[in-house]
Amino acid sequence: MKQLQPLFITALLVSLAGCYAPDGGFMPSSGRGYTYISTSMQPLTISVVDVRTEEAFFSMDIPPGQQLTFNFLEGGGDDPIYTPDRMVYAVWVAGEQNGKLDNQLTCPPAADRRIDFDIRPGPVWPEPDAAVRLRTDEAADRPPYATTQGGKIPQKSTLPNDN
Repeated sequence: MKQLQPLFITALLVSLAGCYAPDGGFMPSSGRGYTYISTSMQPLTISVVDVRTEEAFFSMDIPPGQQLTFNFLEGGGDDPIYTPDRMVYAVWVAGEQNGKLDNQLTCPPAADRRIDFDIRPGPVWPEPDAAVRLRTDEAADRPPYATTQGGKIPQKSTLPNDN
């Protein structure tokens, strides 16, 4: 068992090193990936700027309750001088720490890019989920069987999330 202990510890450290978090995760460094979480009170716009031209080659308004996670990969770009690297990114629900960054674009090298973030005016509320029924206590919104006049109770509900 003592021979397997170093293997288990190594496997644990490797699995923790694959996490994305706003604070940098298990072993934070500048090459580990970046996570920006947008909230209703602090909606964010993230831009990645090419400092040679001062133009943003990537910009995104992150919806409230979502996070933008991205990382830069050295090499793999389409131009060895202007865009030699790749940026991979994904938009997830806020708080997600593991997942695949499934979008990519070519980008300038590390010395020629800058990350800007702006806080948009808030509060900005997320769009309501159409699948969730809005509950109110207004008499006009009550079904006939829940009023003082009474009515027939349906056998089975057709509304989502209504048990």
